[in-house]
Amino acid sequence: MTQERTGRIIGASFGLAFIQVNAGALPVAAGTALRVLAVAAFVALLITLRRAPASGPAPRPEAAAEAAPAVHFGRRYRYVVAAEAVVGVAGIVVINNVLHTPRATVGWIALVVGVHFFGLAVVWRMPALHLLGAGLSGCGAAGLALAAAGTPQAAVAAVAGVLPGALLLGSAWCKVRGDAEPRRAATPSSAAAVS
Repeated sequence: MTQERTGRIIGASFGLAFIQVNAGALPVAAGTALRVLAVAAFVALLITLRRAPASGPAPRPEAAAEAAPAVHFGRRYRYVVAAEAVVGVAGIVVINNVLHTPRATVGWIALVVGVHFFGLAVVWRMPALHLLGAGLSGCGAAGLALAAAGTPQAAVAAVAGVLPGALLLGSAWCKVRGDAEPRRAATPSSAAAVS
């Protein structure tokens, strides 16, 4: 399995975890449905990645020049993840033991995970990860604000837990679909339809 696919699976796994953990704060019917949908989306992603060829057709020279570098789990990646872990744990300790607002924990986690995607965007030279980072960070900040305002836990969990999980799963799926687009465009029937 390529490192890029591994990266997608890691992101989708965290998306699945966000939904599984936080859907419990929602009404039972909604929480159960979201959990089942998340598992189905994750399993379908695994099957899709398993069935996809290891590498597609050779890219056109101009596309190869524009292609993002491959995902590498080297030293710089480990620095980003280590910083994420340290900042995340430190924030959780402060939220729970100093501020005594454990409801804000999910918002903090989403914010830290979102910010870590900005680091990954730089390390992997994948500017599209800035968008994912912004979405997750926004959900986290909104969750922190909702928790500070005393909003019910279900709302905090939905905004700062379920929605970020859906963004992570959706991001992995978008990348899979994006990889499939050039292959479809290169088929003779689609080329004939264009001319």
